[in-house]
Amino acid sequence: MPLPQEMRFVDLGSFGGPEVMTIGRRPLPVPEEGQVLVRAEAIGVNRPDIAQRQGSYPPPKDASPILGLELSGEIVGVGPGVTDHAVGDKVCGLANGGAYAEYCLLPAGQILPFPKGFDAVKAAALPETFFTVWANLFQMAGLTEGETVLIHGGTSGIGTTAIQLARAFGAEVYATAGSREKCEACERLGAKRAINYRSEDFAAVIKAETGQGVDIILDMIGAAYFERNLASLAKDGCLSIIAFLGGAVAEKVNLSPIMVKRLTVTGSTMRPRTAEEKRAIRDDLLAEVWPLLEAGAVAPVIHKLFAFEDIVAAHRLMEEGSHIGKVVLTV
Repeated sequence: MPLPQEMRFVDLGSFGGPEVMTIGRRPLPVPEEGQVLVRAEAIGVNRPDIAQRQGSYPPPKDASPILGLELSGEIVGVGPGVTDHAVGDKVCGLANGGAYAEYCLLPAGQILPFPKGFDAVKAAALPETFFTVWANLFQMAGLTEGETVLIHGGTSGIGTTAIQLARAFGAEVYATAGSREKCEACERLGAKRAINYRSEDFAAVIKAETGQGVDIILDMIGAAYFERNLASLAKDGCLSIIAFLGGAVAEKVNLSPIMVKRLTVTGSTMRPRTAEEKRAIRDDLLAEVWPLLEAGAVAPVIHKLFAFEDIVAAHRLMEEGSHIGKVVLTV
Protein backbone atom coordinates (compact mmCIF):
# COMPACT_ATOMS: atom_id res chain seq x y z
CA MET A 1 0.00 0.00 0.00
CA PRO A 2 1.64 3.29 -1.06
CA LEU A 3 2.24 5.95 1.55
CA PRO A 4 0.36 9.25 1.37
CA GLN A 5 2.17 12.42 0.37
CA GLU A 6 1.04 14.30 3.48
CA MET A 7 0.25 13.60 7.11
CA ARG A 8 -1.68 15.30 9.88
CA PHE A 9 0.32 16.66 12.79
CA VAL A 10 -0.17 18.87 15.83
CA ASP A 11 0.89 22.33 14.76
CA LEU A 12 2.31 24.54 17.52
CA GLY A 13 1.72 27.97 16.03
CA SER A 14 3.04 29.80 19.10
CA PHE A 15 3.90 29.15 22.72
CA GLY A 16 1.07 29.31 25.24
CA GLY A 17 -1.91 27.38 26.57
CA PRO A 18 -3.40 24.22 25.08
CA GLU A 19 -5.51 26.25 22.66
CA VAL A 20 -2.43 27.25 20.61
CA MET A 21 -2.29 23.70 19.19
CA THR A 22 -4.13 22.97 15.95
CA ILE A 23 -4.16 20.10 13.48
CA GLY A 24 -2.10 20.86 10.36
CA ARG A 25 -0.76 19.00 7.35
CA ARG A 26 2.79 18.58 6.10
CA PRO A 27 4.83 16.16 3.94
CA LEU A 28 5.87 12.83 5.44
CA PRO A 29 9.43 12.71 6.80
CA VAL A 30 11.91 10.42 5.08
CA PRO A 31 14.03 7.97 7.12
CA GLU A 32 17.76 8.64 7.03
CA GLU A 33 20.72 6.56 8.24
CA GLY A 34 19.73 4.50 11.28
CA GLN A 35 16.09 5.63 11.30
CA VAL A 36 12.71 4.00 10.76
CA LEU A 37 9.42 5.63 9.78
CA VAL A 38 6.49 4.54 11.94
CA ARG A 39 2.80 4.97 11.14
CA ALA A 40 1.34 5.98 14.49
CA GLU A 41 -1.51 4.02 16.05
CA ALA A 42 -1.29 5.55 19.53
CA ILE A 43 0.72 8.40 21.07
CA GLY A 44 1.65 9.08 24.68
CA VAL A 45 1.13 12.53 26.22
CA ASN A 46 3.79 13.64 28.72
CA ARG A 47 4.75 16.54 30.96
CA PRO A 48 7.71 17.54 28.76
CA ASP A 49 5.21 18.06 25.92
CA ILE A 50 3.44 20.66 28.03
CA ALA A 51 6.74 22.35 28.88
CA GLN A 52 7.69 22.49 25.19
CA ARG A 53 4.28 23.90 24.30
CA GLN A 54 4.79 26.61 26.91
CA GLY A 55 8.26 27.43 25.57
CA SER A 56 10.38 26.15 28.46
CA TYR A 57 11.65 22.86 26.96
CA PRO A 58 13.05 23.44 23.47
CA PRO A 59 13.87 20.41 21.32
CA PRO A 60 17.50 19.59 20.47
CA LYS A 61 18.78 21.25 17.29
CA ASP A 62 18.67 18.02 15.31
CA ALA A 63 15.19 16.96 16.51
CA SER A 64 11.79 17.54 14.94
CA PRO A 65 10.10 20.72 16.20
CA ILE A 66 6.80 18.82 16.35
CA LEU A 67 5.67 17.95 19.87
CA GLY A 68 5.66 14.38 21.17
CA LEU A 69 8.14 11.92 22.65
CA GLU A 70 6.58 8.46 22.37
CA LEU A 71 4.31 6.44 20.14
CA SER A 72 3.44 2.98 18.93
CA GLY A 73 2.56 1.69 15.52
CA GLU A 74 3.86 -0.07 12.42
CA ILE A 75 7.15 0.45 10.62
CA VAL A 76 6.43 1.62 7.06
CA GLY A 77 9.92 2.72 6.03
CA VAL A 78 13.50 1.80 6.91
CA GLY A 79 16.57 3.98 6.40
CA PRO A 80 20.08 2.89 5.39
CA GLY A 81 21.99 0.89 7.97
CA VAL A 82 18.93 -0.53 9.74
CA THR A 83 19.17 -4.31 9.72
CA ASP A 84 17.32 -5.45 12.84
CA HIS A 85 13.90 -4.00 11.96
CA ALA A 86 11.70 -4.35 8.89
CA VAL A 87 8.61 -2.87 7.29
CA GLY A 88 5.56 -4.36 9.00
CA ASP A 89 7.10 -4.67 12.47
CA LYS A 90 4.89 -3.48 15.33
CA VAL A 91 6.98 -1.28 17.59
CA CYS A 92 6.84 1.39 20.24
CA GLY A 93 9.60 3.91 20.70
CA LEU A 94 11.10 6.97 22.29
CA ALA A 95 11.15 9.87 19.84
CA ASN A 96 13.48 12.85 20.04
CA GLY A 97 10.47 14.85 18.85
CA GLY A 98 7.76 14.54 16.25
CA ALA A 99 5.47 11.95 17.83
CA TYR A 100 2.34 14.14 17.64
CA ALA A 101 1.80 13.15 14.01
CA GLU A 102 0.42 10.34 11.88
CA TYR A 103 3.98 9.36 10.89
CA CYS A 104 7.16 9.78 12.93
CA LEU A 105 10.87 9.09 12.49
CA LEU A 106 12.49 7.05 15.26
CA PRO A 107 16.14 6.13 15.75
CA ALA A 108 16.40 2.36 15.43
CA GLY A 109 18.19 2.21 18.78
CA GLN A 110 15.17 3.67 20.57
CA ILE A 111 12.44 1.27 19.46
CA LEU A 112 11.12 -1.88 21.09
CA PRO A 113 8.66 -4.56 20.00
CA PHE A 114 5.18 -4.63 21.48
CA PRO A 115 5.38 -6.83 24.60
CA LYS A 116 3.49 -10.06 23.96
CA GLY A 117 -0.22 -9.54 24.53
CA PHE A 118 -0.02 -5.75 24.24
CA ASP A 119 -2.04 -3.63 21.85
CA ALA A 120 -0.97 -0.27 20.44
CA VAL A 121 -2.50 1.76 23.28
CA LYS A 122 -0.69 -0.13 26.03
CA ALA A 123 2.56 -0.12 24.05
CA ALA A 124 2.38 3.66 23.49
CA ALA A 125 2.22 4.19 27.25
CA LEU A 126 5.64 2.59 27.80
CA PRO A 127 8.65 4.34 26.25
CA GLU A 128 8.98 7.77 27.87
CA THR A 129 8.27 6.74 31.44
CA PHE A 130 10.10 3.42 31.31
CA PHE A 131 13.22 4.94 29.72
CA THR A 132 13.18 7.73 32.33
CA VAL A 133 12.60 5.52 35.36
CA TRP A 134 15.15 2.92 34.30
CA ALA A 135 17.85 5.50 33.60
CA ASN A 136 17.37 7.51 36.79
CA LEU A 137 16.24 4.97 39.36
CA PHE A 138 18.23 1.93 38.29
CA GLN A 139 21.20 3.03 36.16
CA MET A 140 22.09 6.27 37.96
CA ALA A 141 20.75 5.82 41.50
CA GLY A 142 21.51 2.09 41.48
CA LEU A 143 18.35 0.80 43.14
CA THR A 144 18.77 -2.83 44.22
CA GLU A 145 16.77 -5.49 46.02
CA GLY A 146 16.15 -4.75 49.70
CA GLU A 147 16.60 -0.98 49.45
CA THR A 148 13.95 1.60 50.30
CA VAL A 149 12.78 4.27 47.86
CA LEU A 150 10.49 7.31 48.01
CA ILE A 151 8.68 8.18 44.76
CA HIS A 152 7.24 11.68 44.56
CA GLY A 153 4.25 12.18 42.27
CA GLY A 154 3.24 8.58 42.72
CA THR A 155 0.21 8.69 40.42
CA SER A 156 1.91 10.40 37.48
CA GLY A 157 2.99 8.31 34.52
CA ILE A 158 6.53 8.32 35.94
CA GLY A 159 5.26 7.55 39.44
CA THR A 160 3.04 4.61 38.55
CA THR A 161 5.91 3.13 36.53
CA ALA A 162 8.52 3.72 39.24
CA ILE A 163 6.40 2.20 42.01
CA GLN A 164 5.81 -0.98 40.04
CA LEU A 165 9.37 -1.41 38.81
CA ALA A 166 10.92 -0.71 42.22
CA ARG A 167 8.56 -3.22 43.83
CA ALA A 168 9.18 -5.81 41.10
CA PHE A 169 12.93 -5.61 41.73
CA GLY A 170 12.53 -6.14 45.46
CA ALA A 171 12.58 -2.61 46.91
CA GLU A 172 10.37 -1.26 49.68
CA VAL A 173 8.43 1.67 48.21
CA TYR A 174 6.96 4.84 49.67
CA ALA A 175 5.16 7.43 47.57
CA THR A 176 3.58 10.86 47.76
CA ALA A 177 0.30 11.93 46.16
CA GLY A 178 -2.28 14.68 46.56
CA SER A 179 -5.49 12.93 47.63
CA ARG A 180 -6.75 9.87 49.45
CA GLU A 181 -7.87 8.35 46.15
CA LYS A 182 -4.40 8.83 44.67
CA CYS A 183 -2.70 7.46 47.79
CA GLU A 184 -4.87 4.36 47.63
CA ALA A 185 -3.89 3.93 43.97
CA CYS A 186 -0.20 4.09 44.91
CA GLU A 187 -0.67 1.40 47.54
CA ARG A 188 -2.56 -0.85 45.12
CA LEU A 189 0.43 -0.54 42.76
CA GLY A 190 2.82 -1.71 45.48
CA ALA A 191 3.72 1.20 47.76
CA LYS A 192 4.00 0.17 51.39
CA ARG A 193 2.81 3.60 52.48
CA ALA A 194 1.49 6.49 50.41
CA ILE A 195 1.72 9.97 51.92
CA ASN A 196 -0.86 12.66 51.20
CA TYR A 197 1.37 15.71 50.79
CA ARG A 198 -1.61 18.05 51.25
CA SER A 199 -2.23 16.87 54.82
CA GLU A 200 1.01 15.17 55.89
CA ASP A 201 4.70 16.14 56.06
CA PHE A 202 6.40 13.45 54.01
CA ALA A 203 9.72 13.91 55.81
CA ALA A 204 8.08 13.28 59.19
CA VAL A 205 6.24 10.22 57.86
CA ILE A 206 9.40 8.77 56.32
CA LYS A 207 11.29 9.24 59.60
CA ALA A 208 8.50 7.56 61.54
CA GLU A 209 8.15 4.70 59.07
CA THR A 210 11.83 3.91 58.49
CA GLY A 211 13.77 5.33 61.44
CA GLN A 212 16.85 6.17 59.38
CA GLY A 213 15.34 7.38 56.08
CA VAL A 214 15.16 5.89 52.60
CA ASP A 215 18.04 4.87 50.34
CA ILE A 216 16.80 6.65 47.19
CA ILE A 217 14.34 9.43 46.36
CA LEU A 218 13.01 9.95 42.84
CA ASP A 219 11.92 13.58 42.75
CA MET A 220 10.12 15.71 40.17
CA ILE A 221 9.37 18.67 42.46
CA GLY A 222 12.82 20.22 42.91
CA ALA A 223 13.39 23.29 45.08
CA ALA A 224 10.20 23.08 47.17
CA TYR A 225 11.16 19.59 48.42
CA PHE A 226 14.96 19.84 48.39
CA GLU A 227 15.66 20.32 52.11
CA ARG A 228 13.05 17.77 53.22
CA ASN A 229 14.39 15.32 50.66
CA LEU A 230 17.87 15.60 52.19
CA ALA A 231 16.35 15.03 55.64
CA SER A 232 14.49 11.95 54.36
CA LEU A 233 17.57 10.13 53.03
CA ALA A 234 19.51 7.53 54.99
CA LYS A 235 23.32 7.48 55.08
CA ASP A 236 24.84 7.02 51.63
CA GLY A 237 21.44 7.81 50.12
CA CYS A 238 20.80 9.25 46.67
CA LEU A 239 18.45 12.02 45.56
CA SER A 240 17.61 11.73 41.86
CA ILE A 241 15.92 14.85 40.44
CA ILE A 242 14.08 14.55 37.12
CA ALA A 243 11.92 17.71 37.01
CA PHE A 244 11.32 21.05 38.73
CA LEU A 245 7.54 21.30 39.18
CA GLY A 246 8.22 23.06 42.50
CA GLY A 247 10.94 25.36 41.18
CA ALA A 248 14.58 25.06 40.15
CA VAL A 249 16.13 27.53 42.63
CA ALA A 250 16.39 26.56 46.30
CA GLU A 251 17.38 29.37 48.67
CA LYS A 252 18.69 29.17 52.26
CA VAL A 253 18.91 25.39 52.21
CA ASN A 254 20.95 23.57 54.85
CA LEU A 255 23.38 21.48 52.83
CA SER A 256 25.15 19.87 55.79
CA PRO A 257 23.20 16.58 55.52
CA ILE A 258 24.94 15.97 52.19
CA MET A 259 28.30 15.82 53.98
CA VAL A 260 27.18 14.29 57.27
CA LYS A 261 25.22 11.46 55.60
CA ARG A 262 27.49 11.14 52.51
CA LEU A 263 24.56 11.79 50.20
CA THR A 264 24.59 11.86 46.41
CA VAL A 265 22.45 14.37 44.52
CA THR A 266 22.03 13.63 40.84
CA GLY A 267 19.63 14.33 38.02
CA SER A 268 19.13 14.14 34.29
CA THR A 269 16.81 14.78 31.38
CA MET A 270 16.30 12.16 28.70
CA ARG A 271 16.21 14.26 25.56
CA PRO A 272 19.87 15.47 25.51
CA ARG A 273 21.25 11.96 26.05
CA THR A 274 23.27 10.54 23.17
CA ALA A 275 21.93 7.90 20.81
CA GLU A 276 24.34 5.40 22.39
CA GLU A 277 23.06 6.15 25.89
CA LYS A 278 19.46 5.74 24.81
CA ARG A 279 20.27 2.49 23.02
CA ALA A 280 21.83 1.15 26.23
CA ILE A 281 18.66 1.99 28.15
CA ARG A 282 16.59 0.33 25.41
CA ASP A 283 18.70 -2.82 25.63
CA ASP A 284 18.30 -2.98 29.43
CA LEU A 285 14.55 -2.55 29.16
CA LEU A 286 14.27 -5.32 26.58
CA ALA A 287 16.31 -7.70 28.73
CA GLU A 288 15.11 -6.80 32.23
CA VAL A 289 11.66 -5.20 31.98
CA TRP A 290 9.93 -6.59 28.89
CA PRO A 291 9.71 -10.06 30.52
CA LEU A 292 7.96 -8.46 33.52
CA LEU A 293 5.46 -6.74 31.22
CA GLU A 294 4.80 -9.96 29.33
CA ALA A 295 4.31 -11.86 32.60
CA GLY A 296 1.86 -9.26 33.90
CA ALA A 297 4.08 -8.37 36.88
CA VAL A 298 4.22 -4.74 35.69
CA ALA A 299 1.69 -2.89 33.52
CA PRO A 300 1.18 0.65 32.29
CA VAL A 301 -1.60 2.53 34.07
CA ILE A 302 -3.75 4.31 31.50
CA HIS A 303 -6.08 7.00 32.79
CA LYS A 304 -7.86 8.14 29.64
CA LEU A 305 -7.79 7.90 25.85
CA PHE A 306 -8.34 10.85 23.54
CA ALA A 307 -8.69 10.96 19.78
CA PHE A 308 -5.75 12.58 17.99
CA GLU A 309 -7.96 15.55 17.13
CA ASP A 310 -8.68 16.14 20.84
CA ILE A 311 -5.10 17.01 21.75
CA VAL A 312 -6.19 20.29 23.38
CA ALA A 313 -8.47 18.43 25.81
CA ALA A 314 -5.70 15.91 26.55
CA HIS A 315 -3.28 18.69 27.51
CA ARG A 316 -5.91 20.38 29.67
CA LEU A 317 -6.40 17.14 31.60
CA MET A 318 -2.64 16.80 32.10
CA GLU A 319 -2.42 20.36 33.43
CA GLU A 320 -5.30 19.81 35.84
CA GLY A 321 -3.31 17.00 37.44
CA SER A 322 -6.36 14.86 38.25
CA HIS A 323 -5.17 11.87 36.23
CA ILE A 324 -3.77 8.63 37.62
CA GLY A 325 -1.30 7.17 35.14
CA LYS A 326 -0.97 7.89 31.44
CA VAL A 327 -2.94 9.94 28.93
CA VAL A 328 -2.86 8.44 25.42
CA LEU A 329 -3.99 9.64 21.99
CA THR A 330 -5.42 7.20 19.46
CA VAL A 331 -4.77 7.80 15.76
